[in-house]
Amino acid sequence: MRALHIYAGPQALAHLQAHGLKPEHVGVIPAAAGGPKGLILGPLDRFIFGDWLTRSRQKVALVGASIGAWRMATACLDHPVAAFERLERDYIHQHYELPEGQRRVSAQQVSDQFSQNLSLFYGGRIAEVLHHPRYQLHIMTSRGQRLLHREHPWWTPVGYAAAFISNAVHRRALGAWLERVVFSADGAALPFGAGDYQTLQCALTEGNFMAALQASCSIPFVLKAVHDIAGAPAGAYWDGGITDYHLHLNYPEAATPHGPIVMYPHFQKAVVPGWLDKSLKHRHGATDKLSTMVLLAPNPAWLKTLPNGKLPDRTDFARYGNDLASRVTAWTGATGAAQQLADEFAAWLERPDLGQVLPI
Repeated sequence: MRALHIYAGPQALAHLQAHGLKPEHVGVIPAAAGGPKGLILGPLDRFIFGDWLTRSRQKVALVGASIGAWRMATACLDHPVAAFERLERDYIHQHYELPEGQRRVSAQQVSDQFSQNLSLFYGGRIAEVLHHPRYQLHIMTSRGQRLLHREHPWWTPVGYAAAFISNAVHRRALGAWLERVVFSADGAALPFGAGDYQTLQCALTEGNFMAALQASCSIPFVLKAVHDIAGAPAGAYWDGGITDYHLHLNYPEAATPHGPIVMYPHFQKAVVPGWLDKSLKHRHGATDKLSTMVLLAPNPAWLKTLPNGKLPDRTDFARYGNDLASRVTAWTGATGAAQQLADEFAAWLERPDLGQVLPI
């Protein structure tokens, strides 16, 4: 069974027909939020950043939210293949022991342990990420407004309920509660148009890198918000996937000197705008914002051959509980099978068949 599906927006398809797909054509690589689902992209990440893109020299903008921000920051490290292997290993083996007498792990415990993990992973190497000669990193976060300006045991649930209702009415209305804040390395311009949603850009520096990355991964009520990030407006910062779950951004509008193609390794075909849009199926369709995108995603039928018949996801933490060994076995099986995705993409690049390219 074929594992990989390749999709293209209208402009991207016209480009493929005229010029094919070469590494020097890539200008932007987005990386979605989605927690453990992102593990399935490890082999593609290692091939793209460790092999394919090394055959070109242009600047490439890397845009990530949540685990996607972790993946894209990892791509900026020296020796990215080894770094991606470590990310996969560390993520799969993360374990939050349930303290005796507690029914669930506290958000504070998860935040503290995650902070330690980030320090171990990037400690002494932040300069590699920020000053990569080719890759320009953009970390997405969501800053709370009004009742969400500070995390609070009562007001935060009320604020998120209001945000959910506002978003259901109109996506832009979510901006009254959560602002998109992008932390960008080396003074890079945003590689997407920001007129669709309330947006602020801040410099990503050695002084705020750890805080920005942790904030981008801080799922509300699962981790604590990160407050008052250096070099950015005061307030509570949460997971970048809340405002930009799958980075359905206005890529064609950006004035960028990079290549014409947005290359998107993703774990599904749909590019869902915000985390609160997951249940709003009418917002899951493609728009002209994705016109320049080539999207790589697993075949839904192939996913059923993975352990538990699905992608790894956050429900597995509850499914396996303290049985770390069984979860590690399941997730390792899924990431091992995902090598087929990378192998099929490499084979397609060697002998491109536009008949295999589907519309986004």
